[in-house]
Amino acid sequence: MRIAVLGSPRSFYLADLRRAARDRHEVVSVPFRELSCRVTPQGARVLSAGVCLNDADAVLVRTMAPGSLEQVVFRMDALAALESAGTLVVNPPRAIEAAVDKQLATLRLQAAGLTVPRTIVCQTVDDAMEAFSLLGGDVVLKPIFGSEGRGIMRLTDPDLARRAFRLLIDLGAALYVQEFVPHRGYDLRILQIGEKLLAMKRQSESDWRTNASRGAVCEPFDLSPELADIARRSTDAIGAPLAGVDLLPALDGRLYALEVNAVPGWKALAAALRIDVAALVLEFLQATVARR
Repeated sequence: MRIAVLGSPRSFYLADLRRAARDRHEVVSVPFRELSCRVTPQGARVLSAGVCLNDADAVLVRTMAPGSLEQVVFRMDALAALESAGTLVVNPPRAIEAAVDKQLATLRLQAAGLTVPRTIVCQTVDDAMEAFSLLGGDVVLKPIFGSEGRGIMRLTDPDLARRAFRLLIDLGAALYVQEFVPHRGYDLRILQIGEKLLAMKRQSESDWRTNASRGAVCEPFDLSPELADIARRSTDAIGAPLAGVDLLPALDGRLYALEVNAVPGWKALAAALRIDVAALVLEFLQATVARR
């Protein structure tokens, strides 16, 4: 099987997939920045770095490189054209679009009947200050596009909140303001690989953010049928068969669906569970290709 991986050639995940593939699969690195699409009488051909992605058995999206609005839209359109031409793209472009947009993801999770934090998205400082008050004066300000806790701020002081809102408005950002949910210092990360679910508990004593990249301690977690159902409903809402789901048990007993990551990492999970996650990803891709 030939797998084209859209991502950095220096990525841990590319190296991990090549390790797991050994001589059974060919794993080719292709960059987003060199993506091009040729529309011909025979159909669309999508290329990158001299590699025709139509000739791959599967294309695995391992990053969403930053770019202008035009560049990002083009990249998603090119992946959609590739998918329409019959190539397996994981995750599907529409799922990536939904997951990378925090507002859209939150709306879809709520529409699926899942519990999400109260959230207000706005474009003016006055509206953001009103949101700050409505959400209890303890909020989390997040970039609409972002992951691994980057750019997230917890705001409890009105003056600091106003300054943060003003700074981001001056930079042309929309303001995604979410209530802070009191919790016990841990959340749950569930990785779905097709029908398989793997879970870990991420706990931090020094930071209210529980990302592994910020030093959270990760340990295996046994999923109950209820939690497994919530995880599957979350990924179904986004349309991503390979995804990470972040669930937050609150102090009041409610379980919040925070995020679905359509480009999920597995380094910390593999270490915590002592499982070869890269091999499971390859098995999933191979089984999906075989069913097509």
